Amino acid sequence: MNIDVNKVKIIVTIPIENLDDVRNAICEAGAGIIGNYTDCSIATKCIGTFKPEEGANPYIGEKNKLEFVQEEKLEVRCSIDKVKEVISKLREVHPYEEPAIDIIPLIDESCFK
Repeated sequence: MNIDVNKVKIIVTIPIENLDDVRNAICEAGAGIIGNYTDCSIATKCIGTFKPEEGANPYIGEKNKLEFVQEEKLEVRCSIDKVKEVISKLREVHPYEEPAIDIIPLIDESCFK
């Protein structure tokens, strides 16, 4: 099987109040296109945990204290040629100092017989 990766899924967690800003920014940068549709995404409510260490500048929470935050997990598809631009825009508008970003390669169904 010859597999070319032309698309990825970008997944990031975001404070609920920042979801629309991040979604709009990354879709404007080229993410969220499926066929003839734009601004395609899915968001799932979740609880994120983290503990800011010394040297951190947390958007939410206090240093050296475990935090539990209601977040949204935002998922979008993205063409491989737009990933750098989309991630750059995501980092620009995301409120966290270190957003957790997953980039997962997607296999097109045409690769399967």
